[in-house]
Amino acid sequence: MNFISVLSCLSLLLAAAVAQYPKPCVVPLLLTGSFSMSAGNGFISASGSVTYSALGEQMRLRSIGVAAGQTFIVDQVMLFNEKVYYEIDWSKESCKKFPLNTEFIPMQVPANAKLMGQSFLGSSSSWGMGVLTNTWYGKLSENGHYTTAFTEVGCIPIFFSGYTPETGWITYDTFNWIIGTSNPMDFIPPDFCVASKLEETKTPHSFFTAVESLAMKTKRDK
Repeated sequence: MNFISVLSCLSLLLAAAVAQYPKPCVVPLLLTGSFSMSAGNGFISASGSVTYSALGEQMRLRSIGVAAGQTFIVDQVMLFNEKVYYEIDWSKESCKKFPLNTEFIPMQVPANAKLMGQSFLGSSSSWGMGVLTNTWYGKLSENGHYTTAFTEVGCIPIFFSGYTPETGWITYDTFNWIIGTSNPMDFIPPDFCVASKLEETKTPHSFFTAVESLAMKTKRDK
């Protein structure tokens, strides 16, 4: 084998290696699943369900959690295309409407994220025993950072952990995902929300502070 042939083989191997290297990805446009979360440096914990639509820039979160020993129930409709979200209280058939301060960002691995490594959830000994995941990390702000993991196949979110001085640690674990939405009405607030007026806040909420805000309010009310 001459020198040119060796170089050609090495070039093919390098091209194959680059093609297989994990790259940032975007999740499917419609997802329904479950989650557990911890926020406020562990002060708040909750679990529930999430319905996600990148097509309509919408999310629905239903959860039950505990803050400082007090139980709270969260049902939120987040309409990023309208920059508002609704807090729904089914026991009182009441609804509050608040501003969202962020543009819709699809569930994804950010383009500037750095790969921490790959690992199997479960076992790689045989087909069907495990799931290959990619773990990424990056900065949330000047003093903030995050770590997140997605499946190699399908770009399904597994967990997110982030920290900023303003919010402290926030951690989400997700599971039981299915592609699609079982109920498109999830993104439509109930009738008693129609008359709700936008409540101004000093700082409009983002996705990560909305659940924490409601939990703290529930604690104060009790």
